[in-house]
Parts: sequence; C-alpha cells; structure tokens
Amino acid sequence: MSAATEPDAVVGPVLLPTAEDTRSFGARLATHLRPGDLVVLTGDLGAGKTTLTVGLGAGLGVRGPVTSPTFVLARVHPSLGLGPPLVHVDAYRLAGLDDLDALDLDASLEESVTVLEWGHEVAQALAEDGLEVVLVADPATEARLATVTARGPRWSHAAARRGLRDVASSTASEDAGVASSTASEDAGVASSTAPDVASPTASDGAAEPGAGAAPC
Repeated sequence: MSAATEPDAVVGPVLLPTAEDTRSFGARLATHLRPGDLVVLTGDLGAGKTTLTVGLGAGLGVRGPVTSPTFVLARVHPSLGLGPPLVHVDAYRLAGLDDLDALDLDASLEESVTVLEWGHEVAQALAEDGLEVVLVADPATEARLATVTARGPRWSHAAARRGLRDVASSTASEDAGVASSTASEDAGVASSTAPDVASPTASDGAAEPGAGAAPC
C-alpha cells in the first residue's frame, strides 16, 4: 500500500489522570515533532488543550509562558535552542486559511511546529499531514482521555507511527507505576497504623483449676 493511500493511524485512548500527566504527555509527543508539523487539539472547553500545549512547548524547548491565545488568536514562541519555534493558534474564530494568513506571523508554518486549538475544521485545508489529539475530560476530576490520529504521508512511515505508540505506552507505564507505588504506600500506612492486638494469655478467659467444680 502506498503512502498516499495509507489509512490514518489511531493511538489511544490514553488515560491522563492529572493536569501534570497531560503536560508530560505533550512533552513526550514533542520529541517526535519536526519543523512543518501540524498538531490539532480538539475538545470541549476545559478539556486540557492549552495544558497539553504547555507540555509541547516544554518538550520543544521554546520561550514561555505558553498560555491560551484566545484574545490574540496566535502567539509565536521562539526556540531557546536549535529547535523549531512553536506557533500556537486559537482557531475558534478563524473562518479559514485567509484569516490565518492575515495574522502576519513572525514565523513561517514550514519552519515551525503549529498547534491549532479548535482547529478541526481548517486542519485539512492547512496541511495534508497532521496529528489530531482529541481530549475528553471527566468533569468531576482532572482526568482526561487523549486519542491521537495521524494522517498523511508524514505519519505513514512505520518509524513515525511507532514513535506515537511509544508515547502512549510510556505514558501508560508511568501511570501504572504511580498507581502501584501509591497502593504500596497505602498498604504500608495501613499496616503501620493498625492497632496492636495482644495475644490471649493462659489466664485470659481460662478457668482456674477447680473453679466452678461441684463441692465434694
């Protein structure tokens, strides 16, 4: 099968129990990105799109702070090293590519890693290749589920797809390790706080010799 007809790769869902796990997931994902890559973040308000972008920025080593670009539509975060800059776009109010071009960004999309929040509608027109990360949050907790879909020739190669699977598996392994450690600590605390129960002695509840015997 040729790269042009290669089906989209789907990785996940990956459980991200806390906001820090979401940032760590973004940082791991960033290690597999390169100039020209597009990452689309999809999810309801509060699903963790900006939190994940903070992790992407940390993994790319760009200048911060990374915050929501809602009021400015886009921010460019230059690299602090030799890596690509991060272009962070809020696509919620963008009608299409013309609006994005009109922003007159200080970095070209070909030289940058571009992150589009709310970008599902314009992503296909923006680039043939791309990752879409769908985030679903539990409203009662910080926990989120992340599912990554990779499309286009850029992500059709086995090595690129294996890298995405490694991000998911390393996240799952870390969460399992934390859960195991927490369970062990809880067990240790329960053991150390359990009340001491004295073993019954020979005199506890034992009748004295001759006690209760009928008189002769």
